[in-house]
Amino acid sequence: MASSASSAAGTRRRAAVVVNPIKKTDYDIRALIDGICRDEGWDEPMWLETTKEDPGRGMAREALEAGVDLVIAAGGDGTVRCVAAELTGTDTPLGLLPLGTGNLLARNLDIAVDDPEGAVTAALTGTDRRIDVVHVTLDRELKGDVFLVMAGLGYDAALMGDTNDALKDRVGWLAYVDAGVRNLPGKPVKSTIRMDGGKEISGHPRSVMGGNCGKIVGGLEIFPGARIDDGLLDIMTMAPKGRFGWFAVVAGLLRRGKGKGTSVEYYQCKEAEIFTEVPQEFEVDGDHLGKASHVAFRVDPSALRVRMAHGKKDPAILSDPQV
Repeated sequence: MASSASSAAGTRRRAAVVVNPIKKTDYDIRALIDGICRDEGWDEPMWLETTKEDPGRGMAREALEAGVDLVIAAGGDGTVRCVAAELTGTDTPLGLLPLGTGNLLARNLDIAVDDPEGAVTAALTGTDRRIDVVHVTLDRELKGDVFLVMAGLGYDAALMGDTNDALKDRVGWLAYVDAGVRNLPGKPVKSTIRMDGGKEISGHPRSVMGGNCGKIVGGLEIFPGARIDDGLLDIMTMAPKGRFGWFAVVAGLLRRGKGKGTSVEYYQCKEAEIFTEVPQEFEVDGDHLGKASHVAFRVDPSALRVRMAHGKKDPAILSDPQV
């Protein structure tokens, strides 16, 4: 359900800003947000910086304990994911000031990635929409993780883990292309996917991915039609065969998995488990988490409130494109 973020008469609100200090910008983030808060009648925001040891979860908990009305994640996909993990299941909304290379959640929700003033204004004055969160457990560990956009086991995770940070700072998302080309050689691994505790799919894919929404940089839909509020998890497998197998994968992505010989398959479920014969690289929302031979996904429907600008939304991403 949509709700206005405007303050009731006589009531002042306060936002917390969880900011990644290593993200460089050509403007003063603090001055920008302080000024917009002042102009919109909000109190001076609470400022919390992430650290290498804690990329955002502890700061988000501190903001919740302070009773703020909004938590703005100012950083890349990793900062957004960590803050969202703590806000999941609460009524405190998440606002976004995209500062990263991918900014995948912002792109999927049409939140400005190149207009910081617009993004902050939307966070303070926009509307709330509830979206799904996907919980992740690696090798049956007690403490899991979450993702908002997509996660992957195999090739895509190896790509993320092998991306040169210095190159990423210099050329942006093209650094992923460099890592992708270097990681094309490799052997498929025997895997089994169990969906909703029943149906099993076995094969030898190079990558198994789970998606909460579909778009990546450049507008390419990795998970076509995956809606972020439908209570469903989208699963995709990529299984290139032979010397020119990756061409079939590309064809499968362009044809959205339709047609013969594409080497790409899509499924939908609410829960999924992935078993691999040997441990594989794993990533969530672009963050490389190491290796695992068992991954469990579980959708938490409508678990997170996200603040975004008023206006019609992409029906391919949100089930109800209401204003």
